[in-house]
Amino acid sequence: MRGDEPMSKGQQAESAEREAAKQRILAQAEAERVPVDDTTRAVPDRRWRREQR
Repeated sequence: MRGDEPMSKGQQAESAEREAAKQRILAQAEAERVPVDDTTRAVPDRRWRREQR
């Protein structure tokens, strides 16, 4: 489809649904995001050794 052609109502609705879905996915991903501090925290060496026994 070229940029100078008008969109049909079906195409407009599909485009709006696609954008709404994208926004929902982005909002969900942001809500489930884990802060970097939580993912890079090191386990103390002594605790790690205790769990290995």
